[in-house]
Parts: sequence; C-alpha cells; structure tokens
Amino acid sequence: MGFLSGRITYESFRIDGSSPGQFGPEHIKTLERFAIGKVETAAIDQPDVGFLAGEHLFDLDFGLEKNVIADALHFAVRIDTNQIPAAVRRAWLQIELAALAADNPSGRPTKAQRQEARDAVEARCEEEARSGKFRRMQQFPVLWDARTNLLYFGGTSSAAWEQCSDLLSRAFALELERLTSGHRAQRWAREAKRRKAMEDVVPSSFHPGDSQAEIAWWNSESGNFDYLGNEFLLWLWWRLETQSDTITLPDGSELTAMLARTLSLQCPRGESGKETISAEAPPRLPEAAQAIRSGKLPRKSGMVLVRYGDQYELVLQAETFSVSGARIQAQESPGAAESRGIFEDRVENLRGLGETLDLVYGAFCERRIGKHWSGDLEQIRRWLKKGVK
Repeated sequence: MGFLSGRITYESFRIDGSSPGQFGPEHIKTLERFAIGKVETAAIDQPDVGFLAGEHLFDLDFGLEKNVIADALHFAVRIDTNQIPAAVRRAWLQIELAALAADNPSGRPTKAQRQEARDAVEARCEEEARSGKFRRMQQFPVLWDARTNLLYFGGTSSAAWEQCSDLLSRAFALELERLTSGHRAQRWAREAKRRKAMEDVVPSSFHPGDSQAEIAWWNSESGNFDYLGNEFLLWLWWRLETQSDTITLPDGSELTAMLARTLSLQCPRGESGKETISAEAPPRLPEAAQAIRSGKLPRKSGMVLVRYGDQYELVLQAETFSVSGARIQAQESPGAAESRGIFEDRVENLRGLGETLDLVYGAFCERRIGKHWSGDLEQIRRWLKKGVK
C-alpha cells in the first residue's frame, strides 16, 4: 500500500508556496474529481492519468480516515497507456500490403496502396486501443506531507513523474521543485547565506594529474550542481574509512553510517565504463578501491544510517538524490499493516529518513562550499593515491 508498507522507492519534491496546514474534505473531493477515468484524454493514444485511493489498481474509495495520516495525504496516481507495440504495427502493415499487392503484376504495392495500408493500420490501432487489449496500467504512490511541505513520489521514472506533475498542477495548482543533489545544495546555500560561494563552485579534480574535472553525465549548464551528489558519496566514503563511522550532524545529533550491499561507479571521462559491486560492504573490496583510485566516481550506493536509535537501509542515487529499496521500519508484526498506528509510525519514520539525509548532506555542503574544502580535497587525493601501484 504505497508508503504504508514494505520497502519504498521515491523522489522528493519541495512544494512552492505555503503548506495546506491540514488536509480536509476539499482535498478528498479533488482526488475524487480527478480520479482515473473521470477525465478524458484528447487522443486515444495519449495516456489516461488519474488519482487512486492507494490500496490497489482499481481503488477509488477515497476518504479522510483512509487517506489522511499524520498530517499527510496518502494516495496514488495511475497511468494507463494504449500504445500498440511497434512490432505489431509492422506485422499488420505487412499483412495489409501483401493483400493489396497480390494482384499487381510486379508483386509490389503501389504508392497509393501503401497509403491505403497505412490508413488501415491506423484505423485498426484505434479500434484495438479502444478495446483495451493493449492497455497497460501503472500505479505510483504519492505522499503529500503538510508538516514539511514536501511531496514524495513513489517512483524514479521521469516520464511517469511528468504525467503525475501535470495532474497535480491541474488538480491542486501545485508547483514542485525536484530536490536533486544540486537543488539541495542551492537551498542549503540560501539558508546558510552562502549563495555567492555556491555560484563559484565547480567540479572537483580528485586526482592531481587531472588539469580539470570531466563528468560525462553532467550537462555543464549554469546552475546545475547535481555532480555534487557524486562528490558527496565519495566524501562520505572517505570520511567513514579514514576518520570514524560516526558523524556529528549540524543539529548536534550523531549519525552512524555504513556503505553497504551495493555500489555503482562510473568513469567521469567516459573511458572505462561502469562498474557495479554487490557485497555486504562493497567499499572494503579491492576492486572498489581500485575503481575510485583509477578515477571512477560513485553514482549510486547502498547505505545503513542510524540516528536517534532509528535505523534506515536504502540505496541513494547521487545526482537525483532518489531513494530506492528503503526499509524505514525494521519490525512489522503479521497483520500490522492494517493498524493506523503503524501507518502513522511509517510516516514519521519517512520524515526521519528525509531529515537524516538532509542533515548529512548539509554536513557535506558545509565542508564543500565552506573554507574547509581545500584541506579535505587534499586529504582525499592522498587517500586515493595511497596503495596505487
């Protein structure tokens, strides 16, 4: 049931404007008004997008008691597509062309017959789409948190998010900012009054022999600082290996962290490709050490975070800061997913995970954008060089 049970995958978005404060009947009515099937699409081959109540693909039973949990609105978005597979289209076209050209002396269809065949295929596609034979349904959970004014989208597909964002804009007039690593760093700089320092930040060169940093997956556009997510994972790796597995966060709390289970790295110059390592503790393996010492940067890492006694297991994608496979509640007794108390605990734990990630990333931003980065960078370079033959 979306964010209320099992492991979760999501991206975070900040809502532009004031928080709704408290969700009420008007929000439920809006969900009902824009429910799946209530709004017709302009064309048969365009996706149908609408809200669900969240339990399953056909759940339209919206209600305050069901959808409002701990100052958060929990629901889902369903996206139905009617696209005919390209292979099927080609097969239908070949059948039409063969039938039309059967009596031609040359055995080949004329230009007019080709157009006739294409028109017949388009008509058949529309008919098959209306029948629902090729309908594909996808459900994405959504949690709108009034307390933090954040929206969590339960997926990492950009195409799905664009459909969801358009629906939320039409239904609730929401304007959303995707909280990638770059946007988070800019928000930190604004709050810390370091905007000028933030504007001067450029990708770090972690190897003394590199005249300047190259990042193949970065588009170099002004204002795009998403590469800081890669630097954050490398900094965290260095920090945990060379100093301590405990980090004091900006709010004074302590975080115990470990990189675990999976680690994906890629050559920023686009020369030696990608590498994914799966193990209990990937950074301890020699191939992981060799990968970063040869110039690769981490793009995704599993991690275990413990703060205030709460433990979170997750995989973090560096640039988008998306979370996948997160375990936000360690223990759930059989049947506990039906308990409202469990639902409220999970929402609180999700907030705790989001706050913890913000704080540890804030600790990195304090070093990266502050005066300490030159010293940290030099130490990271020595650490990378150590042991290289």
